[in-house]
Amino acid sequence: MPSPVAALRTAQFRTLTAGWALTNFADSVLVLILAVWVTDLTGSAALGGATFAALGVPALAAPFLGRLADRVSRRRMLVWTYAAGALVLVPLLAVSRAEHVWVVYLVTVLYATVAYVTAACQSGLLKDLLPDAALGHANGRLAAIDQVFRIAMPVLGAAVYAWVGPAPLVVAAIVAFVASAAVFAVVRIAESPPDDEARAGFWAEATEGFRYLFSTPPLGGMTTAILWAMAAVGLVNAVAFAILEHLGLEAALLGPLTALQGVAGLAAGLVVGRLMLRFGRLRVFSLGLVGLGVGLVPLAGSWVLPAVLGMGIVGFTVTSAVVAYVTERQVLTPVRMQGRVGAASHVVLNLPGVLVTLAGAAALAVVDHRVLVAVNVAVCLVCGLVALRMRAPAPAAD
Repeated sequence: MPSPVAALRTAQFRTLTAGWALTNFADSVLVLILAVWVTDLTGSAALGGATFAALGVPALAAPFLGRLADRVSRRRMLVWTYAAGALVLVPLLAVSRAEHVWVVYLVTVLYATVAYVTAACQSGLLKDLLPDAALGHANGRLAAIDQVFRIAMPVLGAAVYAWVGPAPLVVAAIVAFVASAAVFAVVRIAESPPDDEARAGFWAEATEGFRYLFSTPPLGGMTTAILWAMAAVGLVNAVAFAILEHLGLEAALLGPLTALQGVAGLAAGLVVGRLMLRFGRLRVFSLGLVGLGVGLVPLAGSWVLPAVLGMGIVGFTVTSAVVAYVTERQVLTPVRMQGRVGAASHVVLNLPGVLVTLAGAAALAVVDHRVLVAVNVAVCLVCGLVALRMRAPAPAAD
């Protein structure tokens, strides 16, 4: 039997990987800078923080984007989306004073929409291109690329912004989107036919991805577990500065610690495919959530070294659990529904963390951060242990 990794050596997969790497760069290079930029323009940290809320707005459109991805060529949809992503960034080059902040907010919403389109289309393209046995390795490789940008972009973006301002970063994102659109315009993939058969009303079809996620075993249990786990990660993000203060560390060290977490996530992306082949997707997912709970424990203490090691464990286990979840979802979802289910899972993986981060910041005013960390530990351990009892059915037929 050929190695699953061999399927990743094809010209098509390498081209797709290059295109998504460019998109990942474009997606990530402005995320933090937009908030800093608004803060500098207005002098208001609250208005700067509102850009993070704007990044979550496209989640409302995810069901409709997923439905569209199942109705058209996913490759062409990405070409048009990345070209549009480049176009909508152009107005940022004219922003120079506080009166232009509304432009930044509007562009932020459109900019964030690109990631939801990618999530809706990527899953189906990989399913068309690769055998199920290779999906875990592919998702691991893409997760590793994501972690590389998570490590590099905050440092690189902040340095460029401090040196010459936001314009070069905006131009770089525009160029990356254009290049990615060109890559997907030339790559050739034998796509499955679009699902153009109307089975229900518009709203029923648009929300079918969420219903499939929560009603299909073991995806239903896995989705509930990962939703709570991502909410826990969001709560930890909300109390990050309180944790640093309790450890006696400067707030500026949050960047290096986040980079450490990214390095651990990069390592996970490189090995999680092999781990899933050896132990199974469900076991890797479950142990990833248990490991997340274990990694959070030192963050409630007063010792720096255990807390640093805990951050590394969190980075490795979160990435492993997410890749295992995404792979299980791809394998168990029919090709005709990959767009809707992929978009729905992107909401599950991202929106809870955003909402809980906002709520956690408010809770910190009345609750000690160690109590919040303890709650997160309990949630992750319970979710992981419950997931260990799940059983996987055969892959879905198309």
